[in-house]
Amino acid sequence: MAGATYAHDLTVIVPTYNESGNVAELVRRTALALEGLNAAILFVDDSTDDTADVVREVAKTAPLPVSVIHRDEPVNGLGGAVVEGFQAAASAICVVMDGDLQHPPEKIRELYARVSEPDVDIVAASRYMGGGDASGLADVTRHLVSRGSTLVTRAMFPLRLRHVTDPMTGFFAIDVSKLSLATLKPRGFKILLETIVRTNLRVAEIPFDFADRFAGDSKASLMQGVRFFQQLTLLRFGKMSAFAVIGALGAVANVAIVWLLTEFGMDYIWAAIIAAEVTIVANFLLIERFVFYDMKGAARGAWRRFASSFVFNNVESAVRIPVMSLMVSSWGMPSPIATAITLAVAFVIRFTFHSLVVYKPR
Repeated sequence: MAGATYAHDLTVIVPTYNESGNVAELVRRTALALEGLNAAILFVDDSTDDTADVVREVAKTAPLPVSVIHRDEPVNGLGGAVVEGFQAAASAICVVMDGDLQHPPEKIRELYARVSEPDVDIVAASRYMGGGDASGLADVTRHLVSRGSTLVTRAMFPLRLRHVTDPMTGFFAIDVSKLSLATLKPRGFKILLETIVRTNLRVAEIPFDFADRFAGDSKASLMQGVRFFQQLTLLRFGKMSAFAVIGALGAVANVAIVWLLTEFGMDYIWAAIIAAEVTIVANFLLIERFVFYDMKGAARGAWRRFASSFVFNNVESAVRIPVMSLMVSSWGMPSPIATAITLAVAFVIRFTFHSLVVYKPR
């Protein structure tokens, strides 16, 4: 709260879930990194193991104040834990980091120094800006998933995230005195994204190297992925849902045109080509009017937007239609069903391209 008196200059908030093997090393490295600074570490723990007990034991000999809030009912997941940490922090500035040491404590002081400057309210540590590195991700699949989900996220919020390269990092500093916690509705684990999207706080970034996990197992899972996309949908209900509605109408029209033309004896490949061209033009006109209307003023001219949209969608169709042909000829799938399936896959790709390229601000 602005104007309040705080016991510390900085609180490092560490949400944890079964990270007992990392606690002592995290506290040791953090204490070294923050030596001479009036700082404290606050663990917000949702663990089912002895992590909270380990924190209390480590706190007895730690060179800086260390405390733990253990939540028997982990409401709203990791995001809820971070918000609870904000509420309990005895400082205006907080740094949020994971408990597995993939976020190097040696970067905390740099985050603190940058967020203390008057031009920013949040400073995110980015894996993807110049000087950053994401090699600590477990394997190629994790790299691809991380990059892909980052692109989709930036596409869903092209204005708010236009200068943010890593909106889903869990390592960031924030001036909580400038944040109304009531505006946050944490439902998942991407609390930085939630904060940027729901507030008007000013954001800056610094690069960091995402390290290997120190101890324990990764918490990444299919269910976390489902929750992440649920969180995105809830945050971006407007623009993407409108794009989806128009895409669904276009898909219905596409399938209907394919069915109608094939019923009149036309080969399904030619029917698919005609249907694709008709719906590409119609969809562009509709998204101009109902989806990206607020971004047209800052984007390129209408004809250039149409040209880039038209060319991309034709290239996408040139890829999609042979795939559809394979599904029909090799798998024996009815052509309308094959058309519908390939259009569903193309939806996410099309939305991402239009948000990041077609309507990119000049």
